Amino acid sequence: MKRVIATPNEDIVVFIIGLRINRLRSVRKWWPTVQAMTPMIEECYEQQVGLLSHEMLVGWRSVTLIQYWRSSDALIAYSHGNRHLNAWKKFNQSSRASNAVGIFHETFEISNYETMYVNLLTRGLAKAVGERPVQKHQEQAKDRLAERKPVSTRE
Repeated sequence: MKRVIATPNEDIVVFIIGLRINRLRSVRKWWPTVQAMTPMIEECYEQQVGLLSHEMLVGWRSVTLIQYWRSSDALIAYSHGNRHLNAWKKFNQSSRASNAVGIFHETFEISNYETMYVNLLTRGLAKAVGERPVQKHQEQAKDRLAERKPVSTRE
């Protein structure tokens, strides 16, 4: 049985972005939004803009990407780049008003985390920051969280 954890080595930004197709028959309205996702991911890796790793989840009428970024600054800088701005402009011009597709995003700045992967190929946060075998002192989630927990200055 393979048991590993993500290497807790630095702060990370988790960015979740996705879309939901609201009107299946309005393909011409939602298809450009779906098509825009892959070139942006490819660009991020090619230009090494701070995207460490991603996972794509495809569901009925939806696509969700979980992305792991080096920093919020890197993520925001990419969002102001030409490819993203052009995709956003096209979405606003053709899809937004029609309600054929909805989009969302959530951004999390994380300084403390714990992970566990059992019998899996490297994925998720471990794919982004590296993995290592579970040690005896890391058997429980509370122990893994305590390894890097920031010290509170409140009294």
